[in-house]
Amino acid sequence: MRNPAFVAADGQTTERPLVFHREGPVARLTLNRPKVGNALDLALAQALMEAAIECDEDEAIRCVVLTGAGKLFCAGGDVGSFAAAGDNVAGLLKQLTAYLHMAISRFARMGKPLVTIVNGHAAGAGLSLAILGDIVLSARSAQFTLAYCGIGLSPDGGSTWLLPRLIGLRRTQELALTNKRIPADEAASLGLVTRVVDDAALAADAELTVRALASAATHALGATRNLLLSSFENSLETQMELEARAIAAASRTAEGREGQAAFLTKRNPVFADVEAGSPT
Repeated sequence: MRNPAFVAADGQTTERPLVFHREGPVARLTLNRPKVGNALDLALAQALMEAAIECDEDEAIRCVVLTGAGKLFCAGGDVGSFAAAGDNVAGLLKQLTAYLHMAISRFARMGKPLVTIVNGHAAGAGLSLAILGDIVLSARSAQFTLAYCGIGLSPDGGSTWLLPRLIGLRRTQELALTNKRIPADEAASLGLVTRVVDDAALAADAELTVRALASAATHALGATRNLLLSSFENSLETQMELEARAIAAASRTAEGREGQAAFLTKRNPVFADVEAGSPT
């Protein structure tokens, strides 16, 4: 595990805003500002961007997990830092969203799955990070809210793109304009999260999902993620052409060969022993 502490310029030891922990093919990212509900400041947003790029670039990583330390998943933007910026708050927000949006884009486009473990409340940009996962596992005690208009701000973090696709425009309008707080069970019924798990069982349930994805065919998962992301913008014919090209490319990889061979010989495929995108 990377050292979670660093020495600041004044010589004081400070906790890293993001803990990056590697366990074999799994990268575990933990938002690590629990005293302020893991609120996003410049340091955390930049750390997320750097972690997203590393996860995207490192072919040994087969699955990425994002969660929060403490009682909350993420309270959204660090409003205290906004107030401290005074008249420079607009510039601060442009910097923060530059880092955050690059992180979200890389997580969304990387060729491996993302699992978000929503261990507590998710608000503002924290909601965007929570629902970004391919699999979103929520503690039963968690709640979800956008909350931007309540402090006189408009949404960021890709929420106005993600939410209409997940829950529809009408429900998104209510969530965005009224600052409605949604409990986990309702979030699941709306399609905002994949599954709700009792708080005590969340870690064990998530581990089963993560291990299954980490041992799956990474190239195929990545291609599937990209196809799903593009599906809302493309015509049926364009999407089918992309599907045809993707499945043909997957068939040439070592994972594709292994999967087909395992099916024909009636055994379980072992994808972790082959290079995801390499041809045989």
